[in-house]
Amino acid sequence: MKLTVKNLLQAKSCSLVAVAVALVTMAASNAAADKVRVFNEIVSGVPAPNPVVVSDTVFSPEFADGRVAQGIDLLENPSGLITQFGYLSDGTNTEPDENTYLILDHNPGGPTPDYDYGRHFLFQGHENSGDLAYVTRINLDVASPAHRITLLTPVDATGITFFNRIDGSTWNLFTGTLLFAQENGALGGVIEMGADFDPNTGGGAGLRTLYGSLGQGGYEGIHADDWGNMLIVEDVGGTLVLNNAKNPNSFVYRFVPLNRNDLTHGKLQALQVSINGNPVVFLPVDDKHPNGDTRSENQLLVHTVGASWPVQWVTVHDTEINGTDPFDANALAKAAGATPFKRPENGQFQPGSHFQTFFFTPTGATDNIAGTDPGLAARGT
Repeated sequence: MKLTVKNLLQAKSCSLVAVAVALVTMAASNAAADKVRVFNEIVSGVPAPNPVVVSDTVFSPEFADGRVAQGIDLLENPSGLITQFGYLSDGTNTEPDENTYLILDHNPGGPTPDYDYGRHFLFQGHENSGDLAYVTRINLDVASPAHRITLLTPVDATGITFFNRIDGSTWNLFTGTLLFAQENGALGGVIEMGADFDPNTGGGAGLRTLYGSLGQGGYEGIHADDWGNMLIVEDVGGTLVLNNAKNPNSFVYRFVPLNRNDLTHGKLQALQVSINGNPVVFLPVDDKHPNGDTRSENQLLVHTVGASWPVQWVTVHDTEINGTDPFDANALAKAAGATPFKRPENGQFQPGSHFQTFFFTPTGATDNIAGTDPGLAARGT
């Protein structure tokens, strides 16, 4: 399903695509055929995708796999219960999630003064909860276990970080900062920090949250376009209805900063799809709609492969009008008439599209009963 989007603010068009895995694979193959470059090296892509069974990962022939860290690796600067790369000291699995790879032109520093931490780094958020999620930096040029992994979000005096379920991450070229999305329902949101280590705080430089501009929601992934806008994909399960289906309850957002070098002021917008002139909006589960929107004609049309529907961005919050207090992005998106999706799992700009095409894949109910119901399967479960 290809959705054509027109950016009314900047008169710049782009396309958003919500597709099944098969179509994502097709797009990746086409991108590879167009000589995609990774760090100036042409990569040919994966020759053929794996079948839908458990199997070994397939790599483009230009790459080879290798372990750079494991869960039991100790952190250079432990803080409270946060002592290892993949586990808290009480044994809790922290689930290191999406990696962001950066090549810096300088030594970003760390807990040990005057130590050279190199120029190549992997940053990742951890998807545990309990106000103890955290961000780590793997110093790829460092062989010494004592300085290999640096913690960038130490606990406070009460022993917690106040972060939960950190998932997607990205680098924003315009602000020169890393952004981490928390998939934590109405208490989620975006964390921002620099790549450098601040010896005064013991964490990432300028560490802060952006709850007053980008809002709070179950943010799964975050990506910047070439205008400095931020695309945010939300993953929030809806009300459970017949045959374990979940009512569409997640939104795709775009933040348009007032100044692309500063993400504290601007407009948060949400994607709105229209079918036959009518916006597809949130339909609550109630006495009149016991199954919500899970079995509607609109959901069938939205999930029909090859269908194309017009879309627009609707503003849900503007810091210049609504202020900068934290706000519930999901609730405001519903009130603004944005279109809910079924738990999109991150997203990605198509390589070579010049940020004109963006893919996101709704994961649906992820339930076998729902998946084997033909009516639900045709509607993305």
